Amino acid sequence: MNPQLHYQIEQFFFRKSELCDAQDWDAYLALFTEDSEFHLPQWESEHSYTSDPKKAMSLIYYANRSGLEDRVFRIRTGKAASTIPMPRTLHNVSNIRIAEQPGGQLQVRLNWHTLYHRLGQSEQFFGHATYHLKPVADSFQITRKHVVLLNDTINSVLDFYHL
Repeated sequence: MNPQLHYQIEQFFFRKSELCDAQDWDAYLALFTEDSEFHLPQWESEHSYTSDPKKAMSLIYYANRSGLEDRVFRIRTGKAASTIPMPRTLHNVSNIRIAEQPGGQLQVRLNWHTLYHRLGQSEQFFGHATYHLKPVADSFQITRKHVVLLNDTINSVLDFYHL
């Protein structure tokens, strides 16, 4: 793997984390293509989770970016009670692995850990994710995000900014 490409992808995910933590929703949404899929499956048992969001339950599933746009709209307009006040988050990514895919896309697997603080309470979320990226100019856009939440028994409402 080209070290420069690995560095660019690493910087892309650091920037994505920074945008989410800063609640810069317009810049965050711009990282996703219009037809990008976002999937957080539900666990079926201790060691297996659902694979088809159209046939089984998911914790979050958006078939395209409009699902994320709707969540951002609800946050901005105060129509999401779970975000009043909006929590503070700190996203960390590690163990980035890259595989080239047909058509010039890239598959990126990584581990993630999010620290979360709201109303005097702190929690953490962690897991791994697989992203499909499309090169665009001197950066990338996300065409698919598949997230696995390893600590799925949590004390708060789950939303995209936790992941």
